[in-house]
Amino acid sequence: MSESRCRAVLFDLDGTLADTAPDLAGALNALLAELGESRLPFADIRPHVSHGARAMIGFALNLQPDDEGYAPLHRRFLEIYSAGLAEQTVLFDGMEELLLAAEAHGMPWGVVTNKPARLTDPLMAALELTGRAGCIVSGDTTAHAKPHPEPLLHASRLIGVPPEACLFVGDAERDIEAGRRACRRTLVARFGYLGADDRPDAWGAAGIVDSPAEILGWPVAAG
Repeated sequence: MSESRCRAVLFDLDGTLADTAPDLAGALNALLAELGESRLPFADIRPHVSHGARAMIGFALNLQPDDEGYAPLHRRFLEIYSAGLAEQTVLFDGMEELLLAAEAHGMPWGVVTNKPARLTDPLMAALELTGRAGCIVSGDTTAHAKPHPEPLLHASRLIGVPPEACLFVGDAERDIEAGRRACRRTLVARFGYLGADDRPDAWGAAGIVDSPAEILGWPVAAG
């Protein structure tokens, strides 16, 4: 293997592999409706999705985990979301073609997400990706979540490819930090859920892509 080439691709889930924002935004607005609050525009919610339920609740209700009343709202949000987590979620345009190309060349791919396994596993199953992914590492699979490198190091062990031979693609700064610490090679998925204040060019990634198809242009190799 050339030093410049990779032999596996790992993806963040929300905002990179799959467009989960419609279902997550729907769950958040359903929670707001239960509380008698006004619905929020999808475009306002979308940039917060990759940062998880904590960020979404913080944005919508100005509550943090240590605040009184946060815990039951967090539980209720996850209940609503888990009941319909794959109603509108789909792979991003071009992602299926990317996965098929990787599989055709014998290149393993996997998912490394901070989403808890109780949500990740049924979502991957609903998308019919469970048997195709070389690994699925959730936020509670290892002792630490991203931006710690441990989830990516664990993923590389599961797929049998050294971390330095893996390419990691994500849409949040913590993804790139984790990838740089573990895999060294990272790409920012600008088609994901970046916010107006995000500065992906300052995150230290190897590159920025505007579509899954562009990932095929990066130095990756099978075997």
